[in-house]
Amino acid sequence: MRDFGYARAGTAEAAAGALAGPGTAVIAGGTELLNWFRLGIAAPDRVVDIGGLDGLRGIAVQHHELRIGALATLNEVGEHPLVIQTAGALASACLQAASAQIRNRATIGGNVLQRTRCPYFRAEEPLPWPCNKRDPGSGCTSLVGRHERQAIFGWTRDCVAVQPSDPAVALAVLDAQADVLGPAGPRAIPMREFHLTQREAAAAGEPMRETRLEPGELITGYRLPVSPSGQAYVKVRERASYEYAIVSAAATVRLDARAAGAREPRAAGAREPRAAGAREQGLITAARIALGSVAQRPWRLTAAEAELPGTPLTREALTPVIERAMADAAPLPQNGFKVTMACNAAVRALLAAGGAS
Repeated sequence: MRDFGYARAGTAEAAAGALAGPGTAVIAGGTELLNWFRLGIAAPDRVVDIGGLDGLRGIAVQHHELRIGALATLNEVGEHPLVIQTAGALASACLQAASAQIRNRATIGGNVLQRTRCPYFRAEEPLPWPCNKRDPGSGCTSLVGRHERQAIFGWTRDCVAVQPSDPAVALAVLDAQADVLGPAGPRAIPMREFHLTQREAAAAGEPMRETRLEPGELITGYRLPVSPSGQAYVKVRERASYEYAIVSAAATVRLDARAAGAREPRAAGAREPRAAGAREQGLITAARIALGSVAQRPWRLTAAEAELPGTPLTREALTPVIERAMADAAPLPQNGFKVTMACNAAVRALLAAGGAS
């Protein structure tokens, strides 16, 4: 590890100003940045600590929006009554994101900025193989090596990695906006557009760029519209704790109350009592669905969202809609199973959000 300078920011504006300088990184919880130091992914000359900025904390509902400060920890977000009540998919995603110890430190502002878990990217220096993210122009070892956990959407031959954040998937499906502050002042970035696929980055002339943050910009918080829709987050992983998703899915569902009988939407993870016998399911009036760990950004199934209104909330009716929306998937030789797995996760999330699981 290299020596570096350390300073504590007194204001968000001061932190953003410091970030505008070369060789400067921001630290909050530190659960990701310190790993970058250890592996040689990052070696800044100066680190600015924003952990003492109380103005970037807090969770509240204001003007029909849920507002979450960037320094709120994953446990604070996942366990907060307002989040559970108004953004249940996000609460569930935060609580499934990591171990309890890490969730006590990791912030929701930092979580969406974590880098890929690709094993070729995460190797310690000196890097024993080519990786365009670590050594631009050297090549992508995963493309010709192991890639069963890699992208099925938006990848290029320069990189096939995925974005691993759980909260990012929920934020994308809930139409959240990230409030950012930088040298040009404050602005908002829709979370469904915050990350870039490799194809999008290449089209912009910056093939290794991963987000729409400009140099010197800092996430200060998130704003989510309060919605009466039911919500759910489904994470498929190899073990039930402290593991990154193979695929994940977040969904919101609004049903026709006349067909299904009026009922309150439920928070993600809460189970409904089931009546004896088969219960008639309602028709979907609106739905949103986002997939995680299938691309370098959360992947909204917009074609399915357009087709789902009027669809019965049954597995038999939902599956062909999701399968058609997955038609653009481009799996690699070793990860074709992720297409089926993502389809099944999306159907599960829709059923859970509608109260049918």
